[in-house]
Amino acid sequence: MGKFVIKQTKTGYTFSLKAGNGEVIATGGEVYSSLESCKNGTASVAKNAPVANIEDQTVEGFEEQKHPKFEIYKDKAGEFRFRLKARNGEIIAASEGYVKKDSCKNGIESVRKNAPDAPVIEPETEE
Repeated sequence: MGKFVIKQTKTGYTFSLKAGNGEVIATGGEVYSSLESCKNGTASVAKNAPVANIEDQTVEGFEEQKHPKFEIYKDKAGEFRFRLKARNGEIIAASEGYVKKDSCKNGIESVRKNAPDAPVIEPETEE
């Protein structure tokens, strides 16, 4: 089973979604100013991922999908990546780079499978 792991940074909070094997399958789309807003970000991924359409922007003449959606695209290094956009068009999660498009699609399926029931692991507070 996957889990959301929240980390505190110098400028706020970030999260990553880890699969059952501990691999990071997606990271939050921004640095949140508060723990509460970061937790809202994880809830948004959990809610949107299972119902999001897939828009493959690497295909010529691709069909634009409604939000929420996963967008598959190529980065500057030529690797495949995905980003999950919420209903309002905000990027709420993004992937690492994949050499193969199939691996990128597997990452999307992993997010869909793991995010909905993933517990949120909060950072340990420093006294």
